[in-house]
Amino acid sequence: MDLHSVILFCASAAAVFGNVIKPNKTDVFAEEGSSVTLSCSFSASGANDYLHWYRQYGRSKPEFLVLIYSKSKDAKRSVEDPRFSVNIPKSEHVDLEISSAAVSDSALYYCALQPTVTGNTSALYKNLLQ
Repeated sequence: MDLHSVILFCASAAAVFGNVIKPNKTDVFAEEGSSVTLSCSFSASGANDYLHWYRQYGRSKPEFLVLIYSKSKDAKRSVEDPRFSVNIPKSEHVDLEISSAAVSDSALYYCALQPTVTGNTSALYKNLLQ
């Protein structure tokens, strides 16, 4: 049986207006077919905590995966992959869970607070002003 490794890296968007978010682990390794959890911790100054997950392959642009509102825990997805789920297990903590990880899931994953990009949706831009 061939075993393949899945390598995932987690990063976070910059802190803006007192909001801080950071990955709990920056490197995550898993075997193909296993479940993987990417976690970020955050502190936000506002009442509206919208948490975003993005994925970036190599030199391509980041791809929006999912948005979750921390108060209602309702998620909106752009990727209709049932293997991806988002969870807020406790206050100021958000997880992206990937079940049955595949080698094709190897990428850089970003967690972010609030809208972090604006403009042309085919090319993401950093939103420095809110």
